[in-house]
Amino acid sequence: MSKSYDFPHAPGHLIRRAHQVSVAAFMEETASYDVTPVQFALLNALMDTPGADQVTLAARVAFDPATSGSVIGRLEAKGWVRREADQNDRRRKLLWITPEGESTVQQMKRAVARVQTRILGPLNATEREQMMRLLSKLVAGHAKD
Repeated sequence: MSKSYDFPHAPGHLIRRAHQVSVAAFMEETASYDVTPVQFALLNALMDTPGADQVTLAARVAFDPATSGSVIGRLEAKGWVRREADQNDRRRKLLWITPEGESTVQQMKRAVARVQTRILGPLNATEREQMMRLLSKLVAGHAKD
């Protein structure tokens, strides 16, 4: 019996490795944009919910609200996000994607589509559908109510 834990067959390890594959593909395909997967997700969420506050936006992309502030700050520094204090609650910051940010997201869509294709590339069509169904079920099963 081996003394070490069987990491190659552990779900957590395989999920972590799959995440590494995903991030590496994203960074390669989007290198010219100097954007991270989380930044891209936040920008996309802002396109759908202009004027959202930081906490709501972070929740939409399943990201830590405390950490999202620094990520949003980097997007703001690039000129892709505009942040304003809420008139009813000055502590609350409302966010909008700028025209430049929206243009960048639109330009990135092909690169991000290539990422998705690369991630699932080793699988056949049936396996890709099954993988997506199982990943969706796994995430939904762990979602907080």
